[in-house]
Parts: sequence; C-alpha cells; structure tokens
Amino acid sequence: MKKCALFVALLLLGTLAFAQKKTMPDIATVINSKADAIEPKVIAWRHHIHQNPELSNREYETAKYVTAHLEALQLEVRTGIAHTGVVGILRTGKPGPVIALRADMDALPVTERVDVPFASRAKGTYLGQEVGVMHACGHDTHVAMLMGAAEILTGMKDQLRGTIVFIFQPAEEGAPPGEKGGAGLMVEEGVLDDPKVEAIFGLHINSATEVGTIRYKPGGQLAAADIFNIRVKGKQTHGSTPWTGVDPIVTSAQIIMGLQTIISRQTELTREAAVISVGKIASGVRNNIIPEEAEITGTIRTLDTTMQNTIHERIRHVATTIAASAGATAEVEIIRGTPVTYNDPALTAKMLPTLERTAGKDHVELINAITGAEDFAFYAQKIPGLFLFVGGMPKGQDPAMAAPHHTPDFYVEDSGMKLGVRLLCNLAIDYLNGR
Repeated sequence: MKKCALFVALLLLGTLAFAQKKTMPDIATVINSKADAIEPKVIAWRHHIHQNPELSNREYETAKYVTAHLEALQLEVRTGIAHTGVVGILRTGKPGPVIALRADMDALPVTERVDVPFASRAKGTYLGQEVGVMHACGHDTHVAMLMGAAEILTGMKDQLRGTIVFIFQPAEEGAPPGEKGGAGLMVEEGVLDDPKVEAIFGLHINSATEVGTIRYKPGGQLAAADIFNIRVKGKQTHGSTPWTGVDPIVTSAQIIMGLQTIISRQTELTREAAVISVGKIASGVRNNIIPEEAEITGTIRTLDTTMQNTIHERIRHVATTIAASAGATAEVEIIRGTPVTYNDPALTAKMLPTLERTAGKDHVELINAITGAEDFAFYAQKIPGLFLFVGGMPKGQDPAMAAPHHTPDFYVEDSGMKLGVRLLCNLAIDYLNGR
C-alpha cells in the first residue's frame, strides 16, 4: 500500500513538473517580449544622445545620463574611469562567471546633414577649431542598446547567476593629442580586474548591413591601426631656381608613390589585407619659395602582427632611401595604435548558437576581415572577447547607397537596435547559465 501511495505521489509530482515546464515560457521568448516592451525607451535614449553628442574624453553629459539610468536600476555604479567612463555592476548573489558587455559613448567632429527630427546641431572644439559634432559612427545606438540590456537583465536577476559588468567607454575614436583614453586606459585603470572578468562582448551597428542581420568572424576581424609621420628635410631656395636647393615637396611625392608599392608589390596580400594611406601632407608658405621641410602623415592597417612589423620596416626603408636619392633626409615616426580586434575562436564557436537563435540562422553571416579598427581590441588582448556587427540599414536598401561611417550623411535605423538589445541579453544569459 505504501509503495502504491509513493508511486502515485511521484507520478503527480512528475505531471506537475511537466505541466509547469510546458506552460513556463522559455527564456528566449521572455527576452523577445521584454525587448519589444523596452524598444520605445531605447529609441528615446538614442534620440537624446544623438542630439547631444560629445567628443572623445569630453562625454560629460552622456556619462551623467548613463549614470542616472544605472543608479535607477540600483546597480553598483563607478564613474570617472578613463576620464568619463561609467561602469555598472550587476551581482546576482549566486556563484558563477563574470562577464562584461561594452558600449562606446563618443561622437565625431562631423557636421550632420541627415534630415531627421533628432539631428545634431551641436558644436565643439577639435584641434583648436570649432567643428560640428555628430554621432557619425552609431555610438549613440550602442549606448542605448546597452542601457536597454542593463534594464532587462537587472529585472531578470533572480534567473541569472554570476556577475555582469556593463562598460560605457569614452574615446573609442581616439583621445585628443597629448591625452590618454579609450579602452586602453579603461584596461589600465582596472576595469576588467574588480570583479575579475573572464569574457567580454561588444556590438557595432553598421550602416551597410540590413536591419535584422548579425555579422561575425572568428580570429582577426578588424585591423590594427597605426599612425606614421614622415618629416622630409631639404634645402630652401627660390622657386625660380630649384637646382640651388633640395625640394622636399617633390621628394615627398616620390615617397608617397613609393609607399603604395609596399602594399602592391612587397606585401603578401593573399595572407591578409593591408593598407597604407596618406591623409595629410603639409609644406610651404608661398608660391615662389621651395620650402625647407614637408611632413607626410597617414595610417597603416594590418591584420597580422608579422606583416605589421614588416610593413613598418619597409616604410622606414622606402622613406629614407628615396629621400637620400634626392639629396634630402627623412625622419620616420610610427606610433602603434589600436591592435587587431581578435575574436577568440573558442568563444565565438560557443556563442554561435546564441547568434543563430537570436536572429535566425539565415540572418547570421560569416564575413571577411575588415580594415577598419576598433579599440575593443584592448579588452580582447587581455581576456577572450567577441565583437559583433548588427544591421542598421533599412530593409531592401542597396548597401552601395548607404552612407559610410564617419560621414555627414551616416544614417542607421532605430529599428535595428532591438536585435542588439536581444543579442546582448542572450549572450549574457547563455554564457552565465552555461547554455
């Protein structure tokens, strides 16, 4: 009799558990519902930040805006990291991994031309000049998406374990000359150390990727970005008698052409892409004076450390030998900037099912490496990282017609942010709960 009663009790418990499991919505459905509900707030946050952009290391009001939101969520909040960075910490109270989710806050010295009600009319000072200021790379959407994810995840604290660190980072576009900033300074000031973060995730919206799409690449995804300065010294003379001097402008032109052959004739491009671009040449004061000096400034983009070092050596060799052949001298300075943004292959493989579940397998695309750069790389140098692209282009638009990032006509749809919010939440939940 006792055995029969025990059997019936176990049967009832099993039936109840099955019914609860059947009626309880899965966590993906919960995230989708919460993302739908919070979308109007995310859009409002994005519009506010877009209308009030701030340059690198000057994100004072943006930091206050983010801080107020995180404090309202009753998170542990830290401010003033790397000048204006803000960190919110969600401790679930249950043992588990520590992960970080990151967004960048700074805008660019670009005057907006996009005809939207929330367009920026802001002005700022950049390198001593008054400039328009615009979120011309989508960082406003990154902040809004992470604010949304923070609110959703905080509300689901009881269903999580471990700890989430929400990083709102300044100066991704680079600190002003003479200042330190960005992800490198955040790392230096210990943003990954207390609590000790074991993996980090970041998103970037893209103006030429259709809304609803996620793009990724294991390994080196974005390039290292270095700066070169070449000072060419000649001999000043009258423009009517060039043979009495050494022309640094003509020599600079020859050096510029020589730099291009490093890529086209001396670099193994089947291994990885590489770029050398001259962005500025400055020399002279008057039409009939051949000046004494000229300065060439540009960028180097590489996706392989060995190739990076080789290209640096060849820039020095090309510049100095061409200058010497003209009777001039060349001083070459190369400043190492952002390293390669490297997606940890094991972490990428682990989270790929999350990407496919969030967007649908047909909307997750494996891409080739990109010669743009991202200082998320500094986090990924220290711990496993995964950096992803989400679409911001209106559905059905030709990507060739999308205005590039960093331009006055840059535009991304508000509707692209909901996928980003869902993705950040799902990455966090799946990693923390060991899915």
